Amino acid sequence: MGRANKVVLAYSGGVDTSVCIPYLMHEWGVKEVITLAADLGQGDELGPIQAKALRCGAVESLVIDGKAEFVQDYAFRAIQANALYENRYPLSTALARPLIAKMLVEAAEKYGADAVAHGCTGKGNDQVRFDVGIMALNPHLKVLAPAREWGMSREQTIAYGERFGVESPVKKSSPFSIDRNLLGRSIEAGPLEDPMTEPPEEIYLLTKAVADTPDEPEYVAIDFEKGIPVALNGQGLDGVTLITQLNEIAGKHGVGRLDMIENRVVGIKSREIYEAPALLVLVDAHRDLESLTLTADVSHYKRNVEETYSHLIYQGLWYSPLKEALDAFILKTQERVTGQVRVKFFKGNATIVGRQSPYSIYDADLATYGMEDQFDHKAAEGFIYIWGLPTKVWAQKTRG
Repeated sequence: MGRANKVVLAYSGGVDTSVCIPYLMHEWGVKEVITLAADLGQGDELGPIQAKALRCGAVESLVIDGKAEFVQDYAFRAIQANALYENRYPLSTALARPLIAKMLVEAAEKYGADAVAHGCTGKGNDQVRFDVGIMALNPHLKVLAPAREWGMSREQTIAYGERFGVESPVKKSSPFSIDRNLLGRSIEAGPLEDPMTEPPEEIYLLTKAVADTPDEPEYVAIDFEKGIPVALNGQGLDGVTLITQLNEIAGKHGVGRLDMIENRVVGIKSREIYEAPALLVLVDAHRDLESLTLTADVSHYKRNVEETYSHLIYQGLWYSPLKEALDAFILKTQERVTGQVRVKFFKGNATIVGRQSPYSIYDADLATYGMEDQFDHKAAEGFIYIWGLPTKVWAQKTRG
């Protein structure tokens, strides 16, 4: 019995999503499959992918350029929030999922589809992000996940596809599972599943090994306006160009690699390798500029919000009431996060060596230890008496 008549399928051109096309039609009775490939800067030539979908049986093959929206509405929001999952991962892959979910829902509504589909398996995070994102945007749409249910091995999947004209990979496939977009790459599986195995150099594409990096440091000035990066070295750039250029600079100096054991949404631990040069540098630079422009209480309170915000993105809750409420708080904090941060790139390190802002609340006359010192040292004695009084009373009562 068919689960849906017309389906919009998130399509990458790989084996699983290609096999999804005949599988949906022949096993689940779907009459029409429309594929949607999102161009988020993954570097693939999408023309052949578009043609492949039609050869595999799709009635229509959509390719949508989402790079500008991806950066402006997703990456820059995460930078304003200093979003690092488990204080390390800048969510380069996770941020793409709510946008793809939005594209699927919009296409389903435009073409009159009664369901959307994706090629995620039952062990990963992306199934959660797609399913929850789609149901938040349109709770009436069915969400189909054939690869989560078909129970076929990799070899069986390839054999099934060949029965319906899906070309099998012409070369032995890499043991690694790789996902890429403009913000970075994630690499997992194969020998990396042993947490003690050092990642082979061949898996890296965006970042150089430290031994191969330049022997001279490079300085880059990053300008922010209201928490959003707008210029490199004084040159105003659109978001896509800025991230592309910064990826190249940071990667050339060996900056941007992560190797971590990560707690997935579905309850298992996973060993992940990430390359996200620009995103990691921008979060670090943005946080530094906040240290110059935010009051201590706002800065400290925002750290708690940032951790929650990172979890919401990772766990597929981009379109949720809590995320929306936190957005309002974060946007308010960014009103004066404008200025410039100077970063030194050298031998695998991106070191912040300077920062300035028209809204700086750093006062050199208060901070200095020189003759210009304006701080009232006598006031400190009374402050310390009041501040320490509860501790003093406690000590008197408990120590004697």
